[in-house]
Amino acid sequence: MAAEFPSDAQRPLGLRERKKLKTRIAIRRTTYRLIAEHGYEATTIEQIAAAAEVSPSTVFRYFPTKEDIVLTDEYDPIMEQVLRARPADEPPLESLRFILTGAVAEILRSEPEEMRQRTRLMVEVPALRARMTETMAATSQLLARPIADRAGRDPDDLEVRVFTASVMGALREAMLYWAERDQKDDLVALVNRTLDTLQGGLTL
Repeated sequence: MAAEFPSDAQRPLGLRERKKLKTRIAIRRTTYRLIAEHGYEATTIEQIAAAAEVSPSTVFRYFPTKEDIVLTDEYDPIMEQVLRARPADEPPLESLRFILTGAVAEILRSEPEEMRQRTRLMVEVPALRARMTETMAATSQLLARPIADRAGRDPDDLEVRVFTASVMGALREAMLYWAERDQKDDLVALVNRTLDTLQGGLTL
């Protein structure tokens, strides 16, 4: 069972932050709708901007590429915040298990269709898979900071980088595995399985 995880809506946001968040969500939801109607390749930034009632430059200000609209969510800063609040003596893998299973469960609860469409597109569109590797590397670097602080190490230490990158790679494979099998499995359980594999190794 995934632990309860705070959603972005539960954080106190200022007026400016709320406006930005509302715009980001509107652009993303519009993009998913247009892709469902026309396909990924046929959906352009200009179409997205017009349907979301913003300018193309506004879309690019929030999302540098079309791939980022599909892949980006609001959870990275929340995950870092929750990770820093975990008990100092908790094993790092268990801390990351808490935030990743919690985040996945929250997205499935609050945005189930977006999650399903996103993972299907990750399987179907090579450009999205490539960009996903880059975005997960950025998330790995973000999460490496609190892990390194707890261990009294530098975030750029090889061991810290390998550890956080391995965990994010496990998450990536769980999501692809789920999508490749028609999303019939329990995704949170799959994430737990991948982390169990990291913890215990591959039994031959």
